[in-house]
Amino acid sequence: MNAVTHPEITLVPNNSLLTATPEEGRQLAVKMARLIVKLTQPDEEKRNQLRDVYGNDAMMLIAVGQTVATEFATIAAANNYWRK
Repeated sequence: MNAVTHPEITLVPNNSLLTATPEEGRQLAVKMARLIVKLTQPDEEKRNQLRDVYGNDAMMLIAVGQTVATEFATIAAANNYWRK
């Protein structure tokens, strides 16, 4: 990607999937899902316009939930499902 038109985005915050709790893991999953949207559509104005579209489409909202669930499953596995 061109750094001028697409500034580098860190897709794994702090370069780690490890979290102290499942709640922190879920929050990280949401953040990671948002980052992939930002990477896919780097134009903030366009993303703002699209929020009206997906915010009123049940299937798109379900897809968002599925994306977060996939990210969370990865994080949960990385944390050995928070078992000690």
